[in-house]
Amino acid sequence: MHFTSEQRLDDGVLEREFTLGEIPGILWTPASTSAPAPLILLGHPPLGLRKMHPRLVARARHCAAEGFATATIELPGSGDRPRWPAAEQARADLRRAMEAGEPVSDEIVDALILPLVDKAVPEWQAALDDVLSLPGIGGPVGYSGGVISIGIRLAVVEPRIVAAGFFAGSFVPRAMFEEARQVTIPLHVLLQWDDEGNDRQAALDLFDAFGSKEKSLYANMGGHTGVPQFAGDAAAQFFTRHLK
Repeated sequence: MHFTSEQRLDDGVLEREFTLGEIPGILWTPASTSAPAPLILLGHPPLGLRKMHPRLVARARHCAAEGFATATIELPGSGDRPRWPAAEQARADLRRAMEAGEPVSDEIVDALILPLVDKAVPEWQAALDDVLSLPGIGGPVGYSGGVISIGIRLAVVEPRIVAAGFFAGSFVPRAMFEEARQVTIPLHVLLQWDDEGNDRQAALDLFDAFGSKEKSLYANMGGHTGVPQFAGDAAAQFFTRHLK
């Protein structure tokens, strides 16, 4: 991990950009802590870190106020990372189906999500190795948001992640439902009831599939971008219970 820049935000949070090989990332740490800060990995959609930065820094500041460090990395084929033609084709196929009002086929969803999960999860684990080696940051670790299938795979294969908060708003391949049954950590799942880009029933079926003994579904009326501000407070309470 190589830090490329740092700045102190007006609330005292330290924001440091880094690279992990070719992978850009950002680390946020609270202004001060009396002990190593628990870590939350901030997932996000494949729209590029620069585009997502305002939303990510808002989430990071909210977490820092509760005493958490947060980190995120650029997803494969996104932002300034090398182009990924297969992923671009899958996204184009998805857009074409949605604009035509056609059902999104399993083949499109598989092509869009499964290779992304296979490539992104080991990168998240490598980033986790390096971030946890830094002074002032320790476990336990949580995962929040992002492409839900990436979070599912991480919850299954990464024992350092002890709790996860998912946003039920991305297409999920059928194969991921079997992996969801292997998830056993506590879960907090946010669902926007009228999400125009999400199959509500599929989201409910996925929640039902999770193998966790402790899992909560937090549903609000409204579309994909209509998440109420107080939903963040509920997520913070969830992570405080399980990471502190």
